[in-house]
Amino acid sequence: MTTNSLFDFNVDKSTKMVNITMEFDAHPSLVWDAFTKPELLDQWYAPKPFTSRTKFMDFKVGGRRFYAMVSPDGNERWAVQKYLSITPKSNFKMWNVFTDKDENPEPHGSDWNLNFSESNGGTKVEINIYNESLERMEGLLEGFKVGMRMTLENLRDLLETWSKK
Repeated sequence: MTTNSLFDFNVDKSTKMVNITMEFDAHPSLVWDAFTKPELLDQWYAPKPFTSRTKFMDFKVGGRRFYAMVSPDGNERWAVQKYLSITPKSNFKMWNVFTDKDENPEPHGSDWNLNFSESNGGTKVEINIYNESLERMEGLLEGFKVGMRMTLENLRDLLETWSKK
């Protein structure tokens, strides 16, 4: 694999699904850890120049992550991820919703299904996202595509740095 990792972003409005695929030049267990450990997530899980800040995370079925994407001027955009199922090292499902700083959810969230597999000596991550609201999905789509690409590229760059250590 090369560092010009695959990034596919496909939308199916009829099913309210967004499907994202990205490949990384890193071992699957390292990529899994980057998605499931708060100290690693906070190093990459926001599009630059935003940063991620986890207030708490309990990665287990029924657990959740409460975190904010923080702008350079300190504005916070809070969200909760509730873990619905976990198959270690290969898959986890979660429900994701934006909230306020007190964890009060906005009206609509999305179901995420993340699959991790070995591919060409690295790791392929496939993310399938079902949106409860087509209108919400359409309103967020272009910014979400750009933001997810930037966020996953942050991870790719971080994994590359880790592999040089």
